[in-house]
Amino acid sequence: MLLAPRCAACDAPLDAPSGGPVCAACWGGIRSITPPVCDGCGEPLPSPRTAGAPVARCPRCRRAPRAIARGRAIGAYEGALRAIVHAFKYDGRRSLAAPLARLMAAHGADVIAGAEVAVPVPLHPRRRRARGYNQAADLAARLPLPSVEALRRTRHTPSQTGLPAARRHRNVRGAFAPARRWPLFDPAARVRGRVVLLVDDVATTGATLEACARALAAMGAREVRALTVARVPARR
Repeated sequence: MLLAPRCAACDAPLDAPSGGPVCAACWGGIRSITPPVCDGCGEPLPSPRTAGAPVARCPRCRRAPRAIARGRAIGAYEGALRAIVHAFKYDGRRSLAAPLARLMAAHGADVIAGAEVAVPVPLHPRRRRARGYNQAADLAARLPLPSVEALRRTRHTPSQTGLPAARRHRNVRGAFAPARRWPLFDPAARVRGRVVLLVDDVATTGATLEACARALAAMGAREVRALTVARVPARR
């Protein structure tokens, strides 16, 4: 505080350093996703007229069935929210997990309602060692649900960043499996027959979330929903 630390998102001097590493202006600058949204993936719908259907779904969700029943996010992956996520994920600002989880709980109340357990998207051990933590697990642990690390990543895949949509799906196909079973921990038993909330930081095309959801369905999950901090808006 004596050295006048700067905001982890915008680099401006913090007015209240004891209040966290992100300034009030950046928190206030988050552009939230508001209705109408797709009832499936949470993508903003282009017009209220589209949302007038009994179950409003975007064209992508109508074209093909998805393993994720419903998805939501705080806002679009841009501007202040993108900078905050970057600080949390790449700059080691783990204290941001708590305020981000509170926003996730507020904006994703409809997908949390009725869910029984939160499962974070896993990192490969090599990437987790390099980063020092799994940001999805930090978020899931602070949501109002029991958190279970029920999945593991079976192979080290290239980063999804920068890959086109088709390659993203191929990149993570078959990359997730049940976490290893221990004498007092059976991951399948923790999700079998339950409504599972899958937690991650950013959804781009949804390929990683879909791959995890299929693995959870194979473990016996009754329904899989998804909640992320941000989502990349689909190009129209």
